[in-house]
Amino acid sequence: MGKSCLSHLRFCCCLFNSKPLQTSRFVSTSTFKTASNSREEITSLCSKGYIKEAIDIFKSEIWLDPSLFSNFLQACIIRKSLLMGKQLHSLIITSGCSNTFVSNHLLNMYSKFKDLQSAVALFDHMPRRNRMSCNIMIDAYVQSGDLDGARNMFDEMSDRNVATWNAMVAGLIQFEFNEEGLGLFSEMHELGFSPDEFTLGSILRGCAGLRCLYAGTQVHAYIMKHGFEFDLVVGSSLAHMYMKSGSLVEGEKVIDSMPARNVVAWNTLIAGKAQNGYSIEVLDNYNIMKLAGFRPDRITFVSVISSCSELATLGQGQQIHAEAIKAGACSVVAVISTLVSMYSRCGCLEDSVKAFVESEDVDSVLWSSMIAAHGFHGQGEEAIKLFERMEQEGVEANDVTFLSLFYACSHCGLKDEGVEFFDLMVEKYGLKPRLEHYTCMVDLLGRSGCLKEAEAMIRLMPVKADAIIWKTLLSACKKHKNADMATRAAEEVLRVDPHDSASYVLLSNIHASAKRWKDVSEVRKTMRDKKVKKEPGISWLEIKNQVHQFSVGDKSHPKSMEIDLYLNELTAEMKLCGYVPDTGSVLHDMDIEEKEYNLAHHCEKLAIAFALMNTCDGIPHKGDEEFAGM
Repeated sequence: MGKSCLSHLRFCCCLFNSKPLQTSRFVSTSTFKTASNSREEITSLCSKGYIKEAIDIFKSEIWLDPSLFSNFLQACIIRKSLLMGKQLHSLIITSGCSNTFVSNHLLNMYSKFKDLQSAVALFDHMPRRNRMSCNIMIDAYVQSGDLDGARNMFDEMSDRNVATWNAMVAGLIQFEFNEEGLGLFSEMHELGFSPDEFTLGSILRGCAGLRCLYAGTQVHAYIMKHGFEFDLVVGSSLAHMYMKSGSLVEGEKVIDSMPARNVVAWNTLIAGKAQNGYSIEVLDNYNIMKLAGFRPDRITFVSVISSCSELATLGQGQQIHAEAIKAGACSVVAVISTLVSMYSRCGCLEDSVKAFVESEDVDSVLWSSMIAAHGFHGQGEEAIKLFERMEQEGVEANDVTFLSLFYACSHCGLKDEGVEFFDLMVEKYGLKPRLEHYTCMVDLLGRSGCLKEAEAMIRLMPVKADAIIWKTLLSACKKHKNADMATRAAEEVLRVDPHDSASYVLLSNIHASAKRWKDVSEVRKTMRDKKVKKEPGISWLEIKNQVHQFSVGDKSHPKSMEIDLYLNELTAEMKLCGYVPDTGSVLHDMDIEEKEYNLAHHCEKLAIAFALMNTCDGIPHKGDEEFAGM
């Protein structure tokens, strides 16, 4: 019996195509056999890729202790070799070494590889299962996206532990069923199960997904009461919850109170600041992170490159791109997608295309980024061609892809095409439009002058309108000088956000363009009564890796006098070429000269003038001396 099983081991070893064992680099077989810890030696050999050799050397130990197969199966997961794992599965069966412990490790392997079919087949044929078997199967269903299967397995279990609840709660929250996840957590707590650090991490991510600060603070209180505040995973999840819910200061306090920071904590801080629009602070924290001795990873690079994109700082973006290449992060699709967006926003569409073409793994996210990049540069028809190529290559479009398409059509005047894509998204792809899709469609219709259709879409759509979609219509009303509709749109915005200064200013400018000075005065009076102040517009540009910032009336720049003189020269030259300033929307209580001065010294014009002063003739808007745009 024993000899037969050993012969099976020898036979199945031939299935593996591992590296040949260099005997000069290893001690003899007899030395291995007398080693005090066979498991450590097996792990060492497997980590180097010598799985076949390890089986040869330890075949007798494996027969006496089949649990040693767990080391080989773990090595298959690390090496990402499902084929080798299946060969080991055959070896386990033919050698008669299958037991519940080994079968659980096989289930875990299939779960990690998202091979649900093999996991289910193995589970169904297991003569004896335990609680861990069921827990692993819940995770297998979750990893394969089958939440119904996971829930059925969970509901059928009479014997659950904390790990069981963790697997199901984490699965729901992973797929953004946050309310269901929080509800299951409440049920778990009521039944007397004590949450551990994994439970708390999942629940905090659920609170973050819902932006539910109240529930998050309750979890925070539980963390403090039960001594989890010093756990790095819990601390990072707690900080993420606060930052995602808009409480950046509280999130920073949590990170500052952590006894030590790891890369996850730094990533949480950097991502939180990026998501809340503190792009300059993101770059500062990135540099501090490196000075502290931490190596940025793919998550770090996504946040930092996104911030370069927001700031349109090409020089810094290129530098961080080089650092990402050195770190080996540029093979990650999320990083490439962010690079595509960054180069596009910095005016370098060619570099976006290069990053896209050089990517080995192109998914729907990367296609969507490339479509958006062409739309950003006014190449709507090229964006549509990219979408058609994407379909031909069998990559399924998602809701983000259609957002990119709507954006491209909107900014290129392709109204009919945009409407067709909206119908395609619903009818062919079966995607339910979100508020963001309706906002893009309102922008598309508004830019095309179809204001009635845009307003009707907002009032008839099945989702609740927010301030942004009404402001989108309000901007279209300004462009097409529709004061009556603008008043209605502004009322809707201010009903949601009574202190939104941009809506007051837009409405005032629309009334000014229509010479409705009484209405202008009423808007300004309302702003004074409600103490609403307009935030000044800011434009910035990057020259020689230095960011210069401008706002209307700001004289703080060291070359403000030279900029004023140069801008006056440019304005005079433009007038000789037929330029007539549009002072219609400037407040009526200024004289003509003052109106023209305010228009000429808009923050964007100040930035452009400074860029022209500091770049040589013929230099493109990229390279060492870069005008990044506003």
